[in-house]
Amino acid sequence: MQITNYKIILASNSPRRKELLSGLDIEYEIRTLPNIDESYPETLPHIQVAEFLAEKKAAAYLPVLKDDELLITADTIVLLNNEIYGKPVDTADAKRMLRCLSGQTHLVITGVCLASTAKQTIFSDTAKVTFSHLSDEEIDYYVEKYRPLDKAGAYGVQEWIGYVAVERIEGSYFNVMGLPICRVYEELKNFS
Repeated sequence: MQITNYKIILASNSPRRKELLSGLDIEYEIRTLPNIDESYPETLPHIQVAEFLAEKKAAAYLPVLKDDELLITADTIVLLNNEIYGKPVDTADAKRMLRCLSGQTHLVITGVCLASTAKQTIFSDTAKVTFSHLSDEEIDYYVEKYRPLDKAGAYGVQEWIGYVAVERIEGSYFNVMGLPICRVYEELKNFS
């Protein structure tokens, strides 16, 4: 299906984002650059971090973007008690994050930037996710078996932990996976 005259470029290594964009039955190309700095100003309100990082990622690609291309970049964060949980640095950090999320309701915020050489659109989507209480044994099992080191908050909702720990999601399930695909579809249709 064609929803835009642009050639769509997904700038992401995330298999989940690839899966979600493929679900729209549109043609796109994957393009990635190594080592994009994902730092942000400490004074930036936490609610704005995902959008800031999505826009920052897009800025790295813009110098090589062609006039007929539309770039999609995204970044997901988990927010609990005013603390941002990004990707864990190692398994101990992943387990720490999951212990913090256990029995709590947290926010999952995905920022998205659609960019061409002429303009850009930046937006985010937020979902509230409630976890049941997890035992240390369950956390150890999940981290050791699924190695969620590439995931914000150290978990993938589509994996085992989503089946056993996610009691409720208020908002887009796909946003929790890493891309609010319904909103992306609408924004792609309106991007001209």
